[in-house]
Amino acid sequence: MNSKTTSIWFVIAAALAGAIFAVHQYLQPPAAGPVLVLPNLSPASVTSIEIHPTNAPEIQANLTNGNWALIQPMVFPAQSAAIEALLDALQRLTAAPRISAAELLKHKDADAQYGLTAAPRLVIESDNQRWQIIVGKKTAPGDAVYLRVVGVPGAFVTDANWLKLIPRSADDWRDRSLAGVMENFDSILVTNGIKGLAMAFHRDPGTRLWRMTQPLQARADSGHIAELLQRIQQGEIQQFIGVSSTNDLAHLGLQPPNLTLSLAGAGLPVVFQLGNALTNDASRIYGERVGLDTVFTTVAATFAPWYGAVNSFRDTNLLELTAPVAEIEMRGPGTNHFVLRREGTNDWKIPGYAFPVDAANVELLIRTLASLHIADFVKDAVTPADLPAYGLDKPSREIILRPATGGSNNVIANVELGTNQNNEVYVRRPRENFIYGITMEDYNRLPEQAWEFRSRRIWNFNVNDVTQVLLDEAGRKRRILHGGPGKWDLAADSTGILDENGTDQAVQELAHLTAVGWAG
Repeated sequence: MNSKTTSIWFVIAAALAGAIFAVHQYLQPPAAGPVLVLPNLSPASVTSIEIHPTNAPEIQANLTNGNWALIQPMVFPAQSAAIEALLDALQRLTAAPRISAAELLKHKDADAQYGLTAAPRLVIESDNQRWQIIVGKKTAPGDAVYLRVVGVPGAFVTDANWLKLIPRSADDWRDRSLAGVMENFDSILVTNGIKGLAMAFHRDPGTRLWRMTQPLQARADSGHIAELLQRIQQGEIQQFIGVSSTNDLAHLGLQPPNLTLSLAGAGLPVVFQLGNALTNDASRIYGERVGLDTVFTTVAATFAPWYGAVNSFRDTNLLELTAPVAEIEMRGPGTNHFVLRREGTNDWKIPGYAFPVDAANVELLIRTLASLHIADFVKDAVTPADLPAYGLDKPSREIILRPATGGSNNVIANVELGTNQNNEVYVRRPRENFIYGITMEDYNRLPEQAWEFRSRRIWNFNVNDVTQVLLDEAGRKRRILHGGPGKWDLAADSTGILDENGTDQAVQELAHLTAVGWAG
């Protein structure tokens, strides 16, 4: 063999070696591993899911406007989280091993062997695809399950844990929340069938405050109502009850209902009908959502306050300070009459009085007025003829609060005070026809005289400006000379012992002398 032939064979051998390396390095098929059962399933695109049990009614839920709702075997809001959990599990579902179609053909009764005949089915639909899953029986250890996907050759063996997410009945997927978001409601109607009482409330769109409109026009306790609505929003249905006749509803206190609570807003109203307590558990009651044809049990405390008296829903704050106060007019007792007027950011003056005003004391008055609590709803639907009995035909005192703009006719709040009886003082708001009672303790916190607002700062000077201090103790006079910061000494005409540090501290305190209060 000549050298030329040898070279040719060498090149051929090198090329074969390179090809073998390339095949091993780059062209090897991927290692076999778990196979996705539903590779194209995207939970976000699913619009419908059906569960077909073998011996139970079909369960179907559809996605509409971003919310899941049951449409079979009844129409009812669904638990979105439960449905999405099942779809997420199906998206990740893998099979190892996979049983090929050829292997199934080898076994005459393969479908029966794997429990795939007359088996439960899941049907899932998205915008552009439909899947039908036949769920077979579990493997001998019980930790895996056989299943088929219609239209896909062969069968799969998957982990069995996802089966726990399949509802056994429609109740497993029914939404157990009593109601959705409560902040959109602006009208409430409560009808108490036991007391024969109806109460209505309306929320002002501007202030977002609630007002009672029935059985009387009155300010409502907005905080209390908001808390009660939040209870409902957080409340849950504990058990769904099957009812087959009107007699059953009557037995449960739902025909007619003991209480009807209607919540209305921009959308569809939510109406609850509430009945009796359970015979074996007084902490739970029967209820029904009108329009959903469903009776349920829930915690009685969620709705208990709605059975309360009218006054339990009324605002117990005597005054509402809806704007910064710039002027306070105090009328009475007797001929006493003065006005506190804000000057600048936080300075106050009393026209006609020369003394400086204690701004902190004025702010305390404003806080006191804002915190005045109605202790008693004394009388409703008051007429002028009723006022003398409460000393309110000629009030002993009146307090008027005004903002910075709008003049004397622009009033933030005002209150008239009358006589006292049974440890309470009768008061009224001139724009309302109610008489309230406040406690004597609250009444006594209200200042009466202008001098009570005098600044308690007696004087204020710099200690460094002091040259001497003259002491006069029962005719005995002494002079103390100031020789500089912290330096004090008795004058030549004064005798005694001097505590230099004590003297300096005393003068420091005297420099900013403040009264505890004024006696008159």
